[in-house]
Amino acid sequence: VKLFTEGRELTFMLMIDVSASSDFGSVRETKRELATEVAGVLAASAIRNQDKVGLILFTHEVELYIPPAKGQTHILRLIREALFFEPKGRGTDITVALDYVNRMISRRSVVFLVSDFALTGNFEDQLAHVRRKLQVTSKHHDLIAVSATDPRESELPAVGRLTVEDTETGELVEIDTGSARVRQDYAEKAASRKKTVRQAIRSLGVDFLEFENGSDWMAGLMKFFETRRQRAA
Repeated sequence: VKLFTEGRELTFMLMIDVSASSDFGSVRETKRELATEVAGVLAASAIRNQDKVGLILFTHEVELYIPPAKGQTHILRLIREALFFEPKGRGTDITVALDYVNRMISRRSVVFLVSDFALTGNFEDQLAHVRRKLQVTSKHHDLIAVSATDPRESELPAVGRLTVEDTETGELVEIDTGSARVRQDYAEKAASRKKTVRQAIRSLGVDFLEFENGSDWMAGLMKFFETRRQRAA
């Protein structure tokens, strides 16, 4: 599939969140594996169309930067690093990665930001900060945000009392999943956060895709690019 209809050569930058929370997965694969699959499809398509592709892996800092280039060997390296690179950091700071892109990539590029958008600390403050940085990036580049999540983050199983560790902060929290009220509150809070992130990003005119482990994300990706082509026609 041709991702974009421009006749000129394009540069694609794949920004992937490899913080500790990306290693979580309750169905078939982890969020990081999902993100790598999506990135692999994008990269392979770009290479077929003679476009350059680069990679940024980030946690609370930029962990790895591979400059844009062409070729099958290059793509295989990107996929390998996205899947197996071992980051030093555990937390997430999307703004640091966005600052890095704005600083390092001067030519207008198509930038895919892939993260679970699990903002730690004060959610509203963090989201406002991320939104400001997204706005700056979207003025310089064609920015597309991709949310890679897991269904267990939206809905708890009824299995009694659980002690859950926040993978990024290490904080332990006890949850009584046997309580229908607790499960409902958890689901409502998760849905509210997702909606708030979605609205904050789309209000900038930035495309926001949502893929979940176990879902048919490929169909969603193809539908998105068909919409893009129709929009450009």
